[in-house]
Amino acid sequence: MRGVWTPDRIRAAEERLFEAVAEPVVMRRAANGVALHVRRLLGERAGGVAGRHVTLLVGAGNNGGDALWAGALLRGRGVGVTAVLLAPDRTHGEGLRALRAAGGRALAAEGSSGLTSEAVGALRRGDVVVDGVVGLSARGGLRPLAAEAVGHVGAPVVAVDLPSGVDPATGLVEGPAVSAEVTVTFGGLKPCHVLEEGAARSGRVRLVDIGLIPYLDEPDFTVLDPEDAGAAWPVPSPEDDKYSQGVLGVAAGSASFPGAAMLTAGGAVRTASGMVRYAGPAADAVRESWPEIVATGSVGDTGRVQAWAVGPGIGTGSNGREVLARVLEEARPVVADADAITLLARDAALWDARDPETPLVLTPHDGEFARLAGERPEDRVAAARETARRYGVLLLLKGNSTVVAAPDGRVLVHPSGHAWPATAGSGDVLTGMLGKLLAAGVEPLRACGCAVLVHARAAEIAATGSAEHGGRAPRVGGDEEGRAERTVGAPIGASALLAAVPAAIREVRAAATASVR
Repeated sequence: MRGVWTPDRIRAAEERLFEAVAEPVVMRRAANGVALHVRRLLGERAGGVAGRHVTLLVGAGNNGGDALWAGALLRGRGVGVTAVLLAPDRTHGEGLRALRAAGGRALAAEGSSGLTSEAVGALRRGDVVVDGVVGLSARGGLRPLAAEAVGHVGAPVVAVDLPSGVDPATGLVEGPAVSAEVTVTFGGLKPCHVLEEGAARSGRVRLVDIGLIPYLDEPDFTVLDPEDAGAAWPVPSPEDDKYSQGVLGVAAGSASFPGAAMLTAGGAVRTASGMVRYAGPAADAVRESWPEIVATGSVGDTGRVQAWAVGPGIGTGSNGREVLARVLEEARPVVADADAITLLARDAALWDARDPETPLVLTPHDGEFARLAGERPEDRVAAARETARRYGVLLLLKGNSTVVAAPDGRVLVHPSGHAWPATAGSGDVLTGMLGKLLAAGVEPLRACGCAVLVHARAAEIAATGSAEHGGRAPRVGGDEEGRAERTVGAPIGASALLAAVPAAIREVRAAATASVR
């Protein structure tokens, strides 16, 4: 599990670090990490470092200083280095002197009519470009000169700490911004690496230890890794039977929407052993698709369950309301999705049917969230955390970066790095998966994180046609190389995602096994 800290928390830790270690020493540690990952990227893309050229795009302050020091180190490995200075009068002095002493070249970016032709040539010539424009204090998109410079970059980019133009605290992009192949960050992950567009623009995030870790307190939120999900995933022991592993009740679908029932029930079946009971008007269709499911026509006839998954396709009329009320009255952990969220958002009396001590997980996308909260989320972490607290629920806010907030303030984030689950019915599969994990007794916040991670990986496996890395899925901040640049995917439907769930589970379980060897 990886911690994520806000920029303010990181800066406070840095101040404490600088009291113990001289700032230039810390800067050189950071620069060494940047230079290391530039060399690795040169090896990937150009076959080696000797005779290659790196261009540094340098802003004012320490972020630009890290880039300059990295350039000096690269010169020592035979790499040609040119620094394009966006603010020559405010460039980090020691870093610039170090680059020049190592034989690197520096030139001003701006001439009398904007970006100089010399700067354009340097930016186009680089085999790799290092983004050292702005750091954690930045807000808003790139300024015009920096935006013009980035527009001439065709080579892969290594970003120092974060891609310039991305909001460090939210991951939002409100103007021109850098898209990095690799982002080298220091001490701890920041929100921009895992949230919103910032997660995609960060590329592969590489975490470098500069001595900051002892000065960081508890993280603001966390990212679940594959081995965490694999370690928590329920599998049968020799003493288990079909009842001891958890029985999930599924209340989903209708005569008009039987597919919602089949996908939700299928997500449960393919997630864990044990038993699934279905209650609803699509019982015949569910039996035909999943003969191992015990299907009945109503919630009252279902029998004993350990948890419920309710909502997809039940409708928002009186029948759907009755189904949801009956499920809530059973005082079992509940995953409520789709129509169930709409019903809860518009009918306050339904909340009275719920036992407030029993876990309730709501799984809205942004539009459904707006029905609950009155507006679409901007700061997704803050919005999810506040809504979870207000309603006393676990709030799983779906998106490319899914945010899971518990009522006690704990937050998990999963940056999927792709959008393959953005297809009709994939949310139904997730509802069934999460419900089965709750029925099996997985702690609710951990169950949400596990389900989201495996669901996203299953979509990727289905879209790309293969399970890679021998069961070791890449993770934010890890050492594994990303797969996005090596695989080409095709759009999928929810049925393909569902079929890939077992392969994704095998991957995370293999990762858990490998991590303890």
